[in-house]
Amino acid sequence: MAQQSSTSSQTSPNSPIPEEMLDAIIKTFIVAHVDDSDEHLAQALVYNAGRLAWRMRESGLTTEQKTSVSDVVTAADHAAEKFISQALTVIRPRDGLLGEEGTHKPSTSGRTWVVDPVDGTYNFSTGSDYWCSALALVEGEPENPTRVIFGAVHRPAMGQTWFGGPDIATTEDGKPVTISAVTPEETCLATYLHPTDLKREDVTAAWTGVTQQFATVRMLGSASVDMAGVASGRHGCWMQRSVASWDWLPGRALIEGAGGASVRVESGGTQWSIAGAKDCVEAVRASLT
Repeated sequence: MAQQSSTSSQTSPNSPIPEEMLDAIIKTFIVAHVDDSDEHLAQALVYNAGRLAWRMRESGLTTEQKTSVSDVVTAADHAAEKFISQALTVIRPRDGLLGEEGTHKPSTSGRTWVVDPVDGTYNFSTGSDYWCSALALVEGEPENPTRVIFGAVHRPAMGQTWFGGPDIATTEDGKPVTISAVTPEETCLATYLHPTDLKREDVTAAWTGVTQQFATVRMLGSASVDMAGVASGRHGCWMQRSVASWDWLPGRALIEGAGGASVRVESGGTQWSIAGAKDCVEAVRASLT
């Protein structure tokens, strides 16, 4: 019998999908995908997790606050993470797991799947289409991996799936994407700054020093959708502070696979994660340091 996760997500009593139905969905997926390559498995996982969350939202969900009004979780987050984690526990039993909603399983293979079942949960919970299901496969510790193998992102409302990594050319729906050579004044910066950050002069000074270099700025609320958009050329660069591994690694992989660059920089009393066109990343790094 496959080893179970030391911590696993559970659907809540307010979930519109019964536990036994979710278990049946997971078992069916495992049978269908047990012989998949890592690449096919990753894309199937985010596609099906995203579609599961979307169907649950359409059936009605209760939203719970985690740390604030804008930091929320729903039963769909837990169900989608349970779907991914339990499928991987059976199909890739030696690999580790790290999920935003609490799943944690140590690795015995040296590899870890980093999972964000619903990225952009506030958007998701308010009916917006700007959210996704995302994951990354890495070697080493997820906070500072020795190698990022690939990332996969599925945006259900638009039917888009991105896949790629530093050694795997990034695709959107199977078609190659490439990041164009642009400078900040020619393109858009996708970013995010929480309203409470506006009280910190060191953070706002660093942030405004960067943003004023770009032609325009967008704050839309899903790091992985933002970075998938960078990989596809819809934005030129992405930057955010204090980013968790599940918000950083899937999109970083896509951007590097599309010919872009990524870096983390300490500035303004915090760590900034930056990824995008190489000239833009260098300009942001220089501004912050």
